[in-house]
Amino acid sequence: MTLTAAFRRRLAPALLMLLVLTAGCSVLDTQQRRWIFQPQAMPAAPAEAGVEEVWLDFTSAVSGEPVRLHALWLPQAKADAPVLLYLHGARWGVTGRASGERMHRMHAMGFSVLALDYRGFGRSTAVLPSEALAHEDARAAWRWLQARRPDAPRYLFGHSLGGAIAVHLATELPDLQGLMVEGTFTSVADVFGTLRWGWLPVRWLITQRFDSAARIAAIKAPVLVVHGSDDTVIKPELGRALYERITARKRFVLVDGGTHSNTHALAEPQYLAALQDLFGLKP
Repeated sequence: MTLTAAFRRRLAPALLMLLVLTAGCSVLDTQQRRWIFQPQAMPAAPAEAGVEEVWLDFTSAVSGEPVRLHALWLPQAKADAPVLLYLHGARWGVTGRASGERMHRMHAMGFSVLALDYRGFGRSTAVLPSEALAHEDARAAWRWLQARRPDAPRYLFGHSLGGAIAVHLATELPDLQGLMVEGTFTSVADVFGTLRWGWLPVRWLITQRFDSAARIAAIKAPVLVVHGSDDTVIKPELGRALYERITARKRFVLVDGGTHSNTHALAEPQYLAALQDLFGLKP
């Protein structure tokens, strides 16, 4: 038997094992994306006064495929009013009740608001979302705001999972005037650690890491972190831990009695105070 033949005999089992492991990792990654995003495709919502539908078309640098994103645009009458990109959390998209209410509250505070559905949500391109795809989608929405309101100050707001997407995007935006995150976390691994089976040593298996803790110190714009004291989905300790890692001007607001879903409504006075004191805005 030649050396080449012997090498091939030893290599064959190794290649088979590699294929099995690769397939297993692929399945694991897919399941994580489903669990983290829980995307819901929703029908078109009834038209609301003052709300415009926006379509963003581009070719994905991640997947190489054409993408069409659906978003809602609620502008102020003044073209130089501050603009806000709203990034929602898991499961429900921009036509869901909670997102609509947050969008309208931020508009009442003086922002022109663009609310984006990532791929897999609402009427956007129907593929399973991922951390990389959602980041690319958020960048596309930011470019739209830059083109639509080039002279207006621009802000980011992310709720829950959207907060992690917002943190990642914020690290890349020299024109960002301020970041607001609510009910968000340090990393997906840390969220898993708060769950019933969080003691299991599986952190190294997590592919969709959303590691905001490792990124947030790179943000130079002021950051507002808001969390509900009674949030049982994302523990307040994770919001506080994220806040502690911020090196820019910052403020932490713990909303008494706030849950994962109602904190934004309860915290309206605190948001208004932060707009003025942290961001220098007067609603």
